[in-house]
Amino acid sequence: MWLPLYVKRLNYADMQKKGLKLTAEEIYDVNNASLKDAIVQLGGFCTGEFVSSQGLLLTNHHCGYDAIQTHSTPENNILEKGFFATTKSEEKTNPGLFVDILVRMEDVTGKVLEGITPQTSEMERTVLIQKRQKELADAAKENGQYVAYVRDFFAGNEYYMFVYQRFGDVRLVGAPPEAIGKFGGDTDNWEWPRHTGDFSMFRVYADKNNKPTAGPQADNVPYVPKKHLPVSLQGVSEGDFAMVFGFPGRTQRFLPAAGLQLTLDQSNPARIKLRDTRLKLWKEDSDANPAIRLKYASKYASIANYWKYYIGQNEGMKRLKTVDQKKAEEASLLQWIAADATRGQNYGSALNDINQAYAGLREYNLSSVYVNEAAYGTEIVAYAGRFSALYNLLKDPKADKAAVQKAVADLKGAAEEHFKDYNAPTDKKVFAALMQMYATDVPKAQQPDVFQTVQKQYGGSMQKYADYVFANSFLTSKAKTEAFLAAPTLAKLEADAGFKTWNSVYTNYSQNIIPKIQGYQATLARANRAYVAALREKNTSKVYSPDANSTLRLSYGTVRDYSPRDAVDYKYYTTAQGILDKEDPTNPEFVVPKKESELLRAKDYGRFADKDGTLHVAFTTDNDITGGNSGSPVINGRGELIGIAFDGNWEAMTGDLAYDPDLKRCINVDIRYVLWCVENLGGGKALVDEMTIVNNGPNPGVGPQNSSSAMLNQLGDVDKMKVKTDDGQKTKVKKKKTKEKVEGAAGM
Repeated sequence: MWLPLYVKRLNYADMQKKGLKLTAEEIYDVNNASLKDAIVQLGGFCTGEFVSSQGLLLTNHHCGYDAIQTHSTPENNILEKGFFATTKSEEKTNPGLFVDILVRMEDVTGKVLEGITPQTSEMERTVLIQKRQKELADAAKENGQYVAYVRDFFAGNEYYMFVYQRFGDVRLVGAPPEAIGKFGGDTDNWEWPRHTGDFSMFRVYADKNNKPTAGPQADNVPYVPKKHLPVSLQGVSEGDFAMVFGFPGRTQRFLPAAGLQLTLDQSNPARIKLRDTRLKLWKEDSDANPAIRLKYASKYASIANYWKYYIGQNEGMKRLKTVDQKKAEEASLLQWIAADATRGQNYGSALNDINQAYAGLREYNLSSVYVNEAAYGTEIVAYAGRFSALYNLLKDPKADKAAVQKAVADLKGAAEEHFKDYNAPTDKKVFAALMQMYATDVPKAQQPDVFQTVQKQYGGSMQKYADYVFANSFLTSKAKTEAFLAAPTLAKLEADAGFKTWNSVYTNYSQNIIPKIQGYQATLARANRAYVAALREKNTSKVYSPDANSTLRLSYGTVRDYSPRDAVDYKYYTTAQGILDKEDPTNPEFVVPKKESELLRAKDYGRFADKDGTLHVAFTTDNDITGGNSGSPVINGRGELIGIAFDGNWEAMTGDLAYDPDLKRCINVDIRYVLWCVENLGGGKALVDEMTIVNNGPNPGVGPQNSSSAMLNQLGDVDKMKVKTDDGQKTKVKKKKTKEKVEGAAGM
């Protein structure tokens, strides 16, 4: 997962060998339109890509799931039946949803670490770094024109600043029926072969000057991106170049053996157990009532996704002996350190400090997991936490009345959002089950006082306590919450059974658990920094990719099949026949919409058929991705969109902890299946016509019509700014006038 800033220096030659036809500047350039300008971070949790000059955006169905569900009602369930806007006036606004478009990234390591030495205390170091990060980001924001932040890399050995434009008007344009967008459900999740049409469509809007607005505005118009991706109908073959551009969320590939062991022994088993219970209870009520199913559809999908991920990760760690491999690496590192006095001085205590810190963390780790997965896994407790700001204001006799009024107004808006998708009887079941598990599994000395109340007043019955809480809390209904907010008082809030539960959990965790954890984490921060620095110094011939941290990254590789185990060989693509083979009207995960079934049986593929005559649905590449990459474009050597990344494979679920190039696969929906669903199935031909469709021949040369930087420079205006390029030279950006779109040009 490479930083685009350094592609020219670190990766370009290898990318060319694999089939890249673009220049390095056509991938990342702060002075001219490049591929980076076609990529957005959606809502801070997914990736999307522009596919038209009118701000049309593609991402995954599961990334748009919450927005689709929000606009669904029992009377007009677009989650179930699908939706494609036939005019822009039909596109649906989503207050709070935004996209960030990268303006530039910059190495600020020298500025952040200036004057900091090994003798600087960890506390002083932290204060200095946080101060400098804020100062750099604040200056880059230019009085609110941009969003900016500074992130650490390689465990705090390097720092980079990222500057974005944030667009707050993102409208839902289309999505296939859930039976397509989530075909295969939990059964197929993280699995190959795959037949899921995991896509949705949005449009970004801006003001009349093409500038971002904080939210939807009546006079906003479609945003004109500096670049959008052309869409290829050519299809893919094994060995073809493939590049994924997006915002991977979090990897921990420098996690030491002790950290891996804690994940394997404690963290993942607890998460699996608690999520399994929550999902079963949600499903029980959802199966019995379609209205409840609609309320919980998005929440269920979100929790289920990583429930299965944790299962696969633990199975993979055991199968691949990940901990043993890391221990062997650490043993080799210790030998290298011991061979030189200077190394011993710089790094000698790192691994010992790491192991001691994890031994201490092990004592409190379950408390942390159970607070987040059990206590906050119940909706009433999580919702009660949103009243903390108001609680603190009501406790303060000097609190500003305007601040109280604002907190109340915010909570009124939150109530509208919360109760639309809430069912108190369902949450009561979850509360009784998860809080009982919390009381049973976490050491008594680390439990909140509320569990003593349950023991003394309710005979230890969490069910009886749940009955009391849900009968005596205003947090169980919109009407009761609004009644409280009409005349909020400290006495009423402190007396509320739901809020008292949250307050007990939060107070115990913040006062008794977090200080212990933070002490060990401070030791880990220093030791991990030395550990990672030692690894990089020892292995000078290896170019390390930094861990993912929700910043823009590029992954490159090839279209590739794989053999997960003895006598099993998976080819690199699936076809529509697999949808019909899996079709099962009695299983909600494998229902095929009637119209789709009819079109597929008639082999009505139109211009989206592959050269072999079939309709390809998905394909695999060996690109390196993780959560946050969902919705990322899969781009061929000419810079054309060939698919949308949406999943990883079961056999490589350890990928966030240790990368295995032989097993790691990126699962992508074929762009031709996406277009077939939009045009042939959804009646959205106008949306497809809006895109730049290309159908180039195989293995193109680097010709003037598809590789010229000059062609890329014919795109929209580029903001004026002074920036540093990869070689550190300052360059002034000149405005470029928008010119006519040229068919076949890369990225036009």
